[in-house]
Amino acid sequence: MSDVTTITREDGIAVLALNRPERRNALTIELARAIRAGLIELDADPEVRGIVLTGAGDKAFCAGVDLAEARGRQVHEIENRFGEVVAIYRQILDTKKPVVCALNGVAAGGGFQIALVCDQRVAHPGMRMGQPEVNAGIPSIVGTHWMLLHLGWSTVQDLSFTGRLMEADEARAHGLINHMVEADHVVAKAREVALDFASKPSVAWARTKARFRELALDGLDEAFRAGVLGQQEAFAKGEPQAIMDAFLAARAAKKG
Repeated sequence: MSDVTTITREDGIAVLALNRPERRNALTIELARAIRAGLIELDADPEVRGIVLTGAGDKAFCAGVDLAEARGRQVHEIENRFGEVVAIYRQILDTKKPVVCALNGVAAGGGFQIALVCDQRVAHPGMRMGQPEVNAGIPSIVGTHWMLLHLGWSTVQDLSFTGRLMEADEARAHGLINHMVEADHVVAKAREVALDFASKPSVAWARTKARFRELALDGLDEAFRAGVLGQQEAFAKGEPQAIMDAFLAARAAKKG
C-alpha cells in the first residue's frame, strides 16, 4: 500500500484513510491511484465486510485536487489525469461492500464528489463541503452530475456557479449528511453504519446498491467528456494557471 493512504482493519470493517494531512489530503495522481487500489484490495478481502473512507488529520477529509500538481498540467494530459480522479468515483460505486464516508473537516471539489458517491456520509459540526472549482477557473461539470443525484436544480446551480462551501448544518438540511456526531466520533459512527449495512440480507442489499450504481453511472460518460472539453478550453486560455499561481504564491508568502 502506498504511504499516501493507510488501511486499518478491525471487527470486519476496514478504514481507508487519505494520508496527506500536510496538504489537507488533496488529490494527486498518486493518491487517486492509491485510493482506487485500496478499494479493490478491500473489496476482494473476504475478512472485510465494510469500508470507511476518511482523511488523516483534523483539517480536511479531502480539499480537492492538489493545486501544485494541477498547475503543471498540460492540455493534452487533461483527459488521462482527470480520468484518474473519476476512476475513484467509479470504483466506489463498483465496490460491492458498503462504503461509508467519515468526513473529518473540509470536503471540497474531488473530495466532495468522493463523499457524494459513497453509500452514506457521517460528519461533524464545523465541517464544510462543496464544489469550488469555478473559483479556480475550472468548469464544474462532473461535480454537477453527482450533485443532481442528491439536490434540486436551483441548489445545484447555486453551488456550481458560486463555488461556495456549505456549512455542516446546511449540508445536513439538504440530506447530504446522513449522521452528525462530534468530530472525535466520526470514524466510529461510520464504522457502525458500515457494519449495520453489512449485516443486511446479502442479496437484497447488494441488488439495492447495484441499482443505485446503475442510476449514478447513467450520464457519467457524457459528463466526463464535457468536463474534459471544459478543462481543456480553460487551461488553453490559462485562467486556472493564473489563479493557481496566485494561490500558491500567497501560500508560500504566508509560510515565509
